[in-house]
Amino acid sequence: MTATNHFYETFQPSHYNLYLDINRETKLISGKTTIMGNASQTAISLHQKFLNVSAVEADGEAVDFNLDQPAEAIRINLKQAGETTLTVTYTAPLTDSMMGIYPSYYEVNGEKKQIIGTQFETTFARQAFPGIDEPEAKATFDLAIKFDEHPGETIISNMPEVRTENGVHYFDTTMKMSTYLIAFAFGELQTKQTKTKSGVTVGVFGTKAHKANELDFALDIAKRSIEFYEDFYQTPYPLPHSWQLALPDFSAGAMENWGLVTYREAYLLLDPDNTSLEMKQQVATVIAHELAHQWFGDLVTMKWWDDLWLNESFANMMEYVAVDALEPDWHIWELFQTSEAPMALNRDATDGVQSVHVQVEDPAEIDALFDSAIVYAKGARMLVMVRSLLGDDALRKGLKKYFEAHQYGNATGADLWSALGEASDLDIGAIMNSWLEQPGYPVVDAQVVDGQLTLKQHQFFIGDGKDTGRQWQIPLNSNDSQAPAIFKDAKLSLGNYDDVRQRLGEPFRVNVGNNSHFIVHYDEKLLNDILAHVDEFDAITQLQLMQDLRLLAEGRQISYASVVPLLKRFADSHEAVVITALYTLANNLKKFVLPDSTEEKQLQQLFDQLSAAQVKRLGWLPVAGESIDDQLSRPMILSAALYAQNADAIAAAHQIFQDNQAQLATLSADIRGLILTNEVKHYGSEKLFDQLLADYQQTADGSYKANIRAALTSTPDAGLIKKTIDQFENADVIKPQDLRGWFRGVLANPHGEQAAWDWLRTDWQWLEDTVGGDMEFSTYITVTAGVFKTADRLAEFKAFFEPKLNTPGLTREITMDIKVIESRVALIEAEKNAVNQTVASEVK
Repeated sequence: MTATNHFYETFQPSHYNLYLDINRETKLISGKTTIMGNASQTAISLHQKFLNVSAVEADGEAVDFNLDQPAEAIRINLKQAGETTLTVTYTAPLTDSMMGIYPSYYEVNGEKKQIIGTQFETTFARQAFPGIDEPEAKATFDLAIKFDEHPGETIISNMPEVRTENGVHYFDTTMKMSTYLIAFAFGELQTKQTKTKSGVTVGVFGTKAHKANELDFALDIAKRSIEFYEDFYQTPYPLPHSWQLALPDFSAGAMENWGLVTYREAYLLLDPDNTSLEMKQQVATVIAHELAHQWFGDLVTMKWWDDLWLNESFANMMEYVAVDALEPDWHIWELFQTSEAPMALNRDATDGVQSVHVQVEDPAEIDALFDSAIVYAKGARMLVMVRSLLGDDALRKGLKKYFEAHQYGNATGADLWSALGEASDLDIGAIMNSWLEQPGYPVVDAQVVDGQLTLKQHQFFIGDGKDTGRQWQIPLNSNDSQAPAIFKDAKLSLGNYDDVRQRLGEPFRVNVGNNSHFIVHYDEKLLNDILAHVDEFDAITQLQLMQDLRLLAEGRQISYASVVPLLKRFADSHEAVVITALYTLANNLKKFVLPDSTEEKQLQQLFDQLSAAQVKRLGWLPVAGESIDDQLSRPMILSAALYAQNADAIAAAHQIFQDNQAQLATLSADIRGLILTNEVKHYGSEKLFDQLLADYQQTADGSYKANIRAALTSTPDAGLIKKTIDQFENADVIKPQDLRGWFRGVLANPHGEQAAWDWLRTDWQWLEDTVGGDMEFSTYITVTAGVFKTADRLAEFKAFFEPKLNTPGLTREITMDIKVIESRVALIEAEKNAVNQTVASEVK
């Protein structure tokens, strides 16, 4: 497929009548699709995949057609061009691929049940009905669904149901929308509903495996998110309802179908009485992200997949803007700094990474675009820079113009920059294109040279990278008001350093707030000045210092050993973002030691020294009225104490387990994962393994499931590792959507690494058959590369994956991940002695 043969060019649909008869027993879909539209020539094509087409009519008369399976097309020859009504009769399979129309499986009181749901993004609508399955091909839709219905079942879709006749459910005509946003679901569902101030009905739906109160948190966040966006965008929510549906089987995290948003259960439903603050934040940001899309992505949609960032980057930024307004006490932008920023900076430093805006055509390559570190995290950082440059008033004014100009239609990145530029009188496009079109990011070298304070920019790499002289228009955000707002040259002089320092009265810094997508390499003079005053700076500045030094060390621009002495300076902080940055840096030291070696024992001593005072201060169990920072810090600090093999910590965790053995699910969600993992590691048995695995199968609590998975995959017992891997392909125990987490858990366990790696290589074909069409498939490669750190593993990785380099959708991931492992192996070899010697000197 090339850029010149999008199917929309020859046929422009205006309206669909979709009739679907779905039989769960036979796993067969019988469909009839009628499409009204304009044929610009007589030879046209519709998309289809896995459809068994029996007839095609044009204006009531049969026409010639053939199925072109490689192109996922129905080729049709019309008698004449112009306004045409096409009718396609077909059947299709109901599959277990979590794409198209598919069943989700769950149990209630031991009885197996299923609900039917959909996932049409990116190009899976064509598995459900024929049409022009391209974002630009917006049309209105009338949906009619019949299914093997029994009493007590509910059916929902993008629009309200208007009538039922002879078992057929008819839904109201949609707004003009893209095919990939159509959605429906049916089965035994429970719901809670409310209305927004403007009258939009908001509902949360889930299976009856969940307690009714597990819907409450999501309903509240969804209602308030829509109210916030209506105000912020100054554009009304355009549909009569907004349904949020939790699907037991769901390959993505969530999907922004217009009016019917679908989620993994773990990202929508939660126990209001026992859920960690971290999990509440995650659920709230996911909901806010998907509802941001109802305008940015649904009302206005990217013209083609190369502008996917228009949807995802914007929604990723807006989830934080919204949640910050809804729950200001959470300080949610700190989560952005500890999750999105480092993810983007790590990934974007590897040579060969995709740019935010990418040319793409092949459906498999379209799925590969969904790189969470780039299109989501880096793109969001890019838009945070835009927000900072514009201010919210101009941003909202520009967005209102953007929605007015393009509502119910499509747009490109240039359209967004134009609207924002008009609202702000800034040439935003010129500034942002250097970030949008170029991969990677700059490091700014801040140096005092011959008494002059100078800045230089060049591309930053972790591992080998070819510097092609890329430059960026960098929002400097300096604490020196005389520095330019935008640094766009290769080099810049800010004048005599002593004069600058005296004028400032504090150390010179750039990227204040850590909101611009670059890192800073201060020379020794400037860095020592910052370190001398580090206790005076806010938490984000302290985080940023550790973040940048860690990256510079990963990129071999400074010695890793030089950052080790800094850890103790931050160990007693009461700020969660500082503690997060501290242990991100400390945990990175683990790659320099071998399991059970003298060096690891010394590193464990360092972890003990870092965590001891905080463990004493915080204790194991949450305390009523404690700060949000303490709630978020406790799991990280206790985890450090357990890694340190602190005997008191191990004993305390064991005692809490014994005290709650009969009701493990009720353990405080903040520490439950640590308690279970400690028990499996130090007091494990086959009986405990079986008990936890049974709990895993029986609970509908996504948080508890994640805790059990983390515990079971950490076992040092070879027999139990084998028992775990034996369940990898048993969908009744481990759903395919959850398998990656299990695989990574065993792979990251030194006792399980070989077994997990052997499974992946032996059963790769099974994995491809099971999740191969899914956008998460390539992340099994990413996960593997994230663990491997030896020359032998690098050789094995290359031997297995290099023959797969030409597989569509995997090429970039394999190429990049080989570089990731290569750079890690080289770093360890070069730095391990110095790092371990420094650690040893720190713990004496």
